[in-house]
Formats: sequence, C-alpha cells, structure tokens
Amino acid sequence: MVDRNNRPSALKATDAAGPEAQVDIEGTGSSSKVIARLPSGESVEVLLFGATVTSWKSNGGTTENLWLSEKAALDGSKAVRGGIPVVFPVFGPPPKSGHVTSSLPQHGFARTSRWEFLGKSAAEDAAGSNSVKLDFGLSSSELTEEARKAWPLDFALVYSVTLSKESLMTVVNVRNEGQQSFEFQFLLHTYLRIQDISKVAINGLLGVAYTDKVLNATEHKQSDSSVKITGEVDRVYASIPQDTTSVVEDGKPRFDVVRDNLKDTVVWNPWIEKAKAMGDFAPDEDYKHMVCVEVGAVNGWQTLDKGDVFEGGQTIKSLL
Repeated sequence: MVDRNNRPSALKATDAAGPEAQVDIEGTGSSSKVIARLPSGESVEVLLFGATVTSWKSNGGTTENLWLSEKAALDGSKAVRGGIPVVFPVFGPPPKSGHVTSSLPQHGFARTSRWEFLGKSAAEDAAGSNSVKLDFGLSSSELTEEARKAWPLDFALVYSVTLSKESLMTVVNVRNEGQQSFEFQFLLHTYLRIQDISKVAINGLLGVAYTDKVLNATEHKQSDSSVKITGEVDRVYASIPQDTTSVVEDGKPRFDVVRDNLKDTVVWNPWIEKAKAMGDFAPDEDYKHMVCVEVGAVNGWQTLDKGDVFEGGQTIKSLL
C-alpha cells in the first residue's frame, strides 16, 4: 500500500445512544441510488450506475456543491453529465492501437458499469462530528461481456465515499487480481457548482506545466497565480507539487480540493458553443454555473503488478 500524505485522521465509533447517519437505498435497477444523511442535515447521493455521486449538500443540507445537468441520464442509459463520474481505466480517447485500453470507449467503463453497494460505516471524529462512509465495488467478473472483451484483465475496484459535515472524501482502491501487470489511468471528473464563472479563480497551479487541449494539445506553463475562465478551458495540469487546488469566487474561498496520492488535475469548462453542442448539457447557459476540477493520475500510465494495490482520491472542502 502506498503511503498517502492526506489520510483522514483516526475516527472513533459513534456513540450508540447518539444520533447516527441515515442511509437509504432508493429506486430499482440502473436507477438505484444510495442516499446518506448526517444528523446535522448534510447529505450525499450516489447512483449505483457508475458509482456516480450526483449530489452533495453541506450547511445542514441547504447548499448543493455539485452541478448536475437537467438532462443528465440517471437511468443507466449513458454516463451521467455532472456530479462526480469515475473515469477508469483510461482518460479521454484511448490510444488508437497497441495498448491494452485501445478497444475501450472514451473514459473507459467504470462510469457506465453498475457497481455493487458494499455497505456503510458510521464514525465520529475527535471533535465530535459525525461522518458516514459508503463503499462501492466493481470487479472484472461484473463487467458486461463487451467491456470484458475490450479489457480482459482481472481487477477489483473499491470506491469509498465519506460524507462529513464540511467535506466529501472520494477514494478509489485498485487491485490487480490477475497474473500479469497492467497499465491504467484514473480520474474523478468532479463538476463543482458555482454562482458565476466570470467571478471564479482557481489557485494553486502557479508554475505547473499543462497540456492545453483547446490549443491542439500544446504544452504550456501556468504563469498567472490564478486560472480565470474567460472561454473554453480544457487543461491537464501534471505533476502538481502541492496537494491543494482552491476555487475562489468573488474574492471569497469556495472550495479546497485536496489530492491524495494523485499528482494531476484537469480544469474544464465547455463555454458557450460546446455547451450548446452537448445534447445532455442543460440548460445551455449553465456553463456559467459550473467548473470541473478533476483530480487524477492521467499524465502517462500507472503500472500495477500482480497482487498490487493503488489507492488515490480527494477531499473536497466546502468553504461557505
């Protein structure tokens, strides 16, 4: 197991006599979702299709922190537009040929597979605040025949979603259960909800090299202390030295995105024309109310040998 810099602090069992988190399963089939609520009102919703987090509310349940398209497919017919889709084992279009992922669709199969809900665990931190962890699993034996044929490797994923009063932690554990090593990429495609994109600055990337996909995948270095969104942005920031990328809105801290054992971050906003061109992005003008800050391991490939485990994720802190 990799030694991770941002492991959560030790938790103690919740007092059985006190209020505990409530966890419910709603819906059937591909529309099934797990909903967890803290006694203080904060909540998280996870669709079993893709193990996609579709809602995270803080401030006693009054503030929605994630953007979800009004036309997002929540019935298992396609990947969800919004929330936090899980990208594995390839980010973006796969290599055209000669790679183990070459036969896969864009962003792989994790976000379009039905995951299993493995259970919950409630806890209390040293300050007395409650938290609840939801675990989801996906393995090679649970893939569709098409996905299994395209990526015939033995693996197991465990995705842990931990809701606390002021934060949401999402961590993926990847295990190689086969006889041969394999390469993969991983990304948490987080859509953060904001009020006005023109007032947003993304900090913590100064001096970091990035690939600009809007400018024909050319290489650049972040020369300004803040990333401002004034048009379509699709950048892969690689090997970021510090752990935290911050979202500031109208001069006030809005989110801290803390990476755990991950070095890369994608910043994305489709802007006007691309938002209109996407059939599941709605309303069209909502590019003004979202920004993607996506942590991952996408600069090159992660290699996992037989029996080895990779673990990485993020903690998003709502600062309102």
